[in-house]
Amino acid sequence: MSALFTPIKLRGLNLANRIMVAPMCQYSAVDGEANDWHFTHINSLALSGAAAFCIEATAVEATGRITPGCLGLYNDATEAALRPILASVRKRSKAAVMMQLAHAGRKASSHTPWEGGQLIPVTEGGWRAEGPSAIPHKEGETPPLAFGAAGLKRVRDAFVAAAQRAERLGIDAIEVHSAHGYLLHQFLSPIANRRTDQYGGSLQNRMRFPLEVFDAVRAAFPHDKPVGLRVSCTDWVEGGWDLEQTIEFAGELKKHGVDWIDASSGGVSPLQKIPLGPGYQVPFAQGIREATGLPTIAVGLITEARQAEEIVASGKADMVALARAMLYDPRWGWHAAAELGGEVFAPPQYWRSQPSTQKALFGATTFGTR
Repeated sequence: MSALFTPIKLRGLNLANRIMVAPMCQYSAVDGEANDWHFTHINSLALSGAAAFCIEATAVEATGRITPGCLGLYNDATEAALRPILASVRKRSKAAVMMQLAHAGRKASSHTPWEGGQLIPVTEGGWRAEGPSAIPHKEGETPPLAFGAAGLKRVRDAFVAAAQRAERLGIDAIEVHSAHGYLLHQFLSPIANRRTDQYGGSLQNRMRFPLEVFDAVRAAFPHDKPVGLRVSCTDWVEGGWDLEQTIEFAGELKKHGVDWIDASSGGVSPLQKIPLGPGYQVPFAQGIREATGLPTIAVGLITEARQAEEIVASGKADMVALARAMLYDPRWGWHAAAELGGEVFAPPQYWRSQPSTQKALFGATTFGTR
């Protein structure tokens, strides 16, 4: 039996296999509101064969968006815009729908990647970003405003409100975004965090605000629904955040009730030097899993079915999350199941697509005409 196509349980959530569609920013919202692009994108990938689909980094306040096109969940309009999309997914798919709650911190007010991705100045329609310290992401940029106590409370409260909205929408699980150089990662990394109060300096202090946010989200979301966290396991910059600190952070999160760690890397500094290659981040998921016993999700250049199978079967991670591979092949899970002898859900409208050699790919199906 394929390890990739065995079930897994995260708190009260039962998943039919170990595949997740990773959260992928679409930069296509208007005022934080989802639209027809999101309807097509989410509904399509909810039929990929993955047991879980994670909605892209979703800003908990307008100033926490990475770009003006980023998705949000911070007012009634952004909540209402997602409702029909989720209703459609529930009609046609059995995939669990997760949501990644996020705040961009000092990386906010950026152009979309296809417009260069650089900071949008306030004079050109951008907004003043905020961060742990008044240190810009790139040399020469306008520095962010450093958060004071009131600002930190505002952000914590915004995460809580977004978690409550996610529950009203029927979201099955939440992933707290603490990776890729965004706000919570900025607090963790000494590259971005030069504070001298209780939120800066020592590792315990740098972990404090991300743990407060996690606790607030966990308390605001139903107990039987899981809450995980994505973390960058290294900054790929000397003197920055690294795997050793990540393992300590994961150990603390375990005490706070985290349900999984999604192990990524990088994003906090343009000086990073990333040794890209197939599965290059898998050792991070493995290291965290071995040190803490927490379920982990491996991400990063996982593209082939047998590659994903080996990661799960060998115990390097409990699940895999795919992003670009899913965009390239929106039925990646079907094809992986066919190759590995697994079974996936497909709506009856698609049953006749299974190959003649794969009559059990979609389980017990019947299809006839007169």
